[in-house]
Amino acid sequence: MAKFDERLSTVSATKIARGFFILIMVLSFGTLGYMILEKWKLLDALYMTVITITTVGFREVGQVSEAGRIFTIFIIFSGMGIIAYILGTTAQAMVDFQVRSLIGRTKLGLRMRSIKDHYIVCGFGRIGKIISKELKANKIPLVVIDSQTEAKPILEDEDIPFIIDDATSEEVLVEAGIERAKGLISVVASDADNLYITMSARGLTPSLFILARAAEEQTEKKLLRAGANKVVMPYLIGGQKMAQSIIKPAVTDFLEFTISNSDMDLEMVELKVGEQSLLNNLTLIESGIRKDMDVMIVAIRKKEGGMKFNPSSKTRIEAGDTLIALGKSDDLLKLEKILLK
Repeated sequence: MAKFDERLSTVSATKIARGFFILIMVLSFGTLGYMILEKWKLLDALYMTVITITTVGFREVGQVSEAGRIFTIFIIFSGMGIIAYILGTTAQAMVDFQVRSLIGRTKLGLRMRSIKDHYIVCGFGRIGKIISKELKANKIPLVVIDSQTEAKPILEDEDIPFIIDDATSEEVLVEAGIERAKGLISVVASDADNLYITMSARGLTPSLFILARAAEEQTEKKLLRAGANKVVMPYLIGGQKMAQSIIKPAVTDFLEFTISNSDMDLEMVELKVGEQSLLNNLTLIESGIRKDMDVMIVAIRKKEGGMKFNPSSKTRIEAGDTLIALGKSDDLLKLEKILLK
């Protein structure tokens, strides 16, 4: 849609520019003609050409000869035609813009009404862009809310549903489908706004998962009290990661490669155990995950909420558990299919 609009805008701009170019040519031709036919000065000839093209009816600069009158008739018809062309092209461009905007809003409204189990990302700054990119890459539906109009062309190019408005407004959150959403991520620049968004979202949808950003440590407790399920402090995480890069460089590199390095065919993922899974109620050694699929189970989040790190071979896999697995993409995909059966 954005690329189509861009092409239409380019075509309209080209037509308008072509019209003005022809108008300049007519002005130049008229001025030169009067200078040759009537022997007038440059300013007088240009003035006569302008009032002739615009048909304003001002007095003539001087006595016009018979040849000059015939030339004036030609200039009038030429000027009227080109001005009509410019005005028509400009009007068409304005109508096209309004129609495209209306169609765009209609399509956006239809997408908003049909989307469900999505995440609402409040704020499209540096962190919001990264989150939106990762969610889209993993085919997780999302809607972005941002108050800055500069975000619109980027979101259109990325084909991400969006609302350019204030995320602290409950009406805007409702428009984004918060009643049907799976979660909300509040990463606007202000801690106060993140706090207000969290309170509004929790009030509208009590069961919603809310992830909020905090710049100050004292804001973390306030966000948790306001209803956030989890609070992330980017500056704290960034500082700790930089320190760990010095203290434990090998560990840091390993985690970096397994989590965010797309060039390596090695991933760390979380896989849910389904009710009908063939591995349900089997121990890790009985499941053959390590032996047959070459996948390492780093941890198991039990359905009750507890986390078992480096589980033993006798740890039992149960429906509803989440396995934190490390391995190659193809092997992880095979394991996922077995766990979901």
